[in-house]
Amino acid sequence: MKSPLSYALAAALIQMLGACSTEPGAPAPAPTPSATAEAADQRLVLAFGDSLYAGYGVLPQQAFPYVLEQRLRGGGVSASVRNAGVSGDTTAAGLRRLAFTLDGLSRKPDLAIVGLGGNDMLRGIDPAETRANLDAICAELQRRGIPIVLTGMRAAPNLGADYVEAFEGIYPDLAAKYDAPLDPFFLDGVVTQSALMLPDRIHPNPQGIERIVDRVTPLIVRALSPSRSS
Repeated sequence: MKSPLSYALAAALIQMLGACSTEPGAPAPAPTPSATAEAADQRLVLAFGDSLYAGYGVLPQQAFPYVLEQRLRGGGVSASVRNAGVSGDTTAAGLRRLAFTLDGLSRKPDLAIVGLGGNDMLRGIDPAETRANLDAICAELQRRGIPIVLTGMRAAPNLGADYVEAFEGIYPDLAAKYDAPLDPFFLDGVVTQSALMLPDRIHPNPQGIERIVDRVTPLIVRALSPSRSS
């Protein structure tokens, strides 16, 4: 018997393709600057993902990267979190814009948070292709000496057990390969709570984003610690 979470994922995530899609070949925007200028001693964090990072349906100051930045600063971590989320991005689209995004930053990031793959799943793209693209993204970040945090996605159960197993195995495998801290499911504890979701039941509302940041912030703090970076 499928769990309520599985049914919620099937009902909510399968709609995301239409809500998050962008025109094929549309140029990716440059990362959104932080509201405050970067100081020389600030840690630079790149949030590289899709609509869940971009802040679909919420104000820029309510999006995941901005809220994470404020939470880090409130906890004593001087950080600038750059929003490089693009709604509708697949892993292939992310891979195509990665070098452009990195080269457009003022300097090499101290950390990259990577959250892609949900749109691949909703398009039924072969998980082997998704894995290869995410692997290439992580490899390029590693080549440039940029530490990684991965945020994962669950597969809609109506895609079948084989697909779910292949897709959901991508994130822990790559986290192990690249020694990257992993948040297994970005929407965990949020997607099943209507009070934490936008009316589309697909994207988190500001309260849901706050809940996600509550969970993810300790992972980011540890990834930015000097012992982790050394």
